[in-house]
Order: sequence, then C-alpha cells, then structure tokens
Amino acid sequence: MAFEGIIGNDDLKRALSGMIAGNRVPHAMMLYENEGCGALAIVMEFLKELNKGHHPDVHYTFPITSGTKVKGEVKNLVCDMFLQLWLELAGKNPYFLESELSEALGFEKKKGLIAVAEGKAIIQKLSLTSLSDGYRSIVIWLPERMNAETANKLLKAIEEPATNDLFILITHSPSSVLQTISSRCQALRVLPLSKEEVCRTLEQRFGYSHEDASFAAAFSSGSVGEALYALSRREETSATRELFFTLMENIVSRDYLATLETGDVIASMDSREKQKAFCNFAGECIRKIFMLQQGLEEISGIMPQERDFYVEMAGKCGRSFCRSSLDIIGRAAQRLERNVGQKIIFCNMVSRMFGSVRQ
Repeated sequence: MAFEGIIGNDDLKRALSGMIAGNRVPHAMMLYENEGCGALAIVMEFLKELNKGHHPDVHYTFPITSGTKVKGEVKNLVCDMFLQLWLELAGKNPYFLESELSEALGFEKKKGLIAVAEGKAIIQKLSLTSLSDGYRSIVIWLPERMNAETANKLLKAIEEPATNDLFILITHSPSSVLQTISSRCQALRVLPLSKEEVCRTLEQRFGYSHEDASFAAAFSSGSVGEALYALSRREETSATRELFFTLMENIVSRDYLATLETGDVIASMDSREKQKAFCNFAGECIRKIFMLQQGLEEISGIMPQERDFYVEMAGKCGRSFCRSSLDIIGRAAQRLERNVGQKIIFCNMVSRMFGSVRQ
C-alpha cells in the first residue's frame, strides 16, 4: 500500500500516487513543510512506490560542515562522507529536526551548508550510467542552505534533466530558496498535522503510549518531529512549560521586574534550538488562552490538570492580548534565525507582552 504508516496529508499523498499511476511525475518538485511535519517520510515512501521498492540510484544531499565525526576542509566535504549517519537517523526517525541531524552528523554548534563541492558531486552522479531501471533521484534537504555557486551548477541539470532524472527538494523556508531553482520546481505543501494525527503517529509508528503521545502532541504545533523531540527531552519540556507558566503569572500579576528576570532565563538557555522550542510552545499556549476566550474549550486541547491555569489566564488577559502576543513571539523566533542577540530578543519580547496584557 502506498504511503503505508504515514498519517495525515491525504490530499498530497493522493496527488503523488496519481502522478505515479498516470506516469506524470515532474522532473523537479519542491515540498514545503514546517520543520518535522513529515516531508522526508513522504518522499521516502513516494520513491519506494515510484521505483517498486528501494532503489540504488536515490541520492541524498543536505547541509554539512566539518565536525567531530567527519573532519576535513569544508570546501572538500561532500554528503557521501556523512551518508551512513544520515541513513541511520532517517531510518529511525524521518521526522527529525535540523538540530537532531546536526547532532547525529557531529556538528551540533555549527550551521551546515550545501557548498560547491556537493554541487560537483551531484553533477558527477548524474553523468554516470544508472545502476538499474527506474528513476535516478536527487533529494535535496534544505535547499535554502545552498549557496549561489552551487545553485548555478545545478540549474542546467534541473532545467534540462535526462529522461529519468528526478530532483526533489524539501524546504522549511521556500522564500529563502534561490528563485532560479524554486521557479523550476513544482511546489507542493506538506501541511502540519492535527494533534490527533500527531498522537496517532506517535502511537502507531513509534510505539508511545496514548498518555505520552497526548502530552507530546500538545507541544508539537502539528510537527511529529517536535513531538518526538519533546518526548526525548521530557524533563526539558516540562521545564519549558513551567517557564512559560511563570512568565504568564508574572505578566498578569503586573510584576515587571520578575517578567524581565524570566526573559533573562529564556535568553540564558544554552542553545537557540531550545529558545526556538520555547517560542513554539509559548505560541501554542497562547492559542489555548485565545480558544478559551472565544468559548472553544472543547477543541482547545487543554489537559485537565492544566485547565485551572488557562482559565485564570483567559480571564486576566485582555481580548487583544493573544493576537498581539502571537505576533510578538513570532518576531522573536524570526530574530533568533537572524542571529540577533538573545538577551535583546527576549527582553523585548517579554516587555512587549507585559505591555499588551490588558489590551
């Protein structure tokens, strides 16, 4: 059965199956997902169905740099040097987050790049005779990390591919992909999953209990990858929840100094990934407060043991607070991506939330 074990995105799965059945597979596709929402899992199943099983001419490209597991000059590194590490991670969890890939490849505190050496390696692969019948597929994970020189090397291959060459790009930021590349691809959206779909995926594919799956789905923002990350670091996740609760209690009690101190705690987290996870979780909690204010408790996803907190916040926050705060938190997350100083980001974030609570 096509896409066996993949829950959610039924329209996309039908469209991909229709491409195969009708022999109408485009030579270049770009799947856009929020991180961890299943694009790689879908692509792996699509290629298996397309090629009637696993195929030797499926090649993976992803951002890399020198680290503890593979060393050397960055300009000479290619993804094949990391391939076994990639396959091990993708085999266990194709919903992995970028931070988890960096950890698996051994460069936790560095940002990978798809550099010109990898572009040359792809062109070399395309110049060789296929090992068997079927499609020769190049899967590029995070093409937004491709520099202009690499993109220019690949442009002709994407524009004028050989008969059975297939490019599949998976991006978290389509606007950051070079327009010369993205304009040659058929765009496909991988939607975030509902909490119920995240929960079912955790139970059925990864074997978690319903209680654990429900706990993680509440942190997920529709991303199985985020949910799995929350489960793998449950103590950190619980600390994140307590930190958000403390922030909100300080804000509604009008204790500005304590609010700023909470902002300092967020800024002192030891990685931007943890700070980004806090922003994602805070946004999800704000949405729950908004749901209560709108009389939609039955679909809010609030766990019984947390209901009193959310009811209190919904009563004490102004009617425009949630919309304002979602925008404030979203801007903080964007600034994290741009490497703005964390202390500046989170001092500004909590101050603005404090100022908007009664609006």
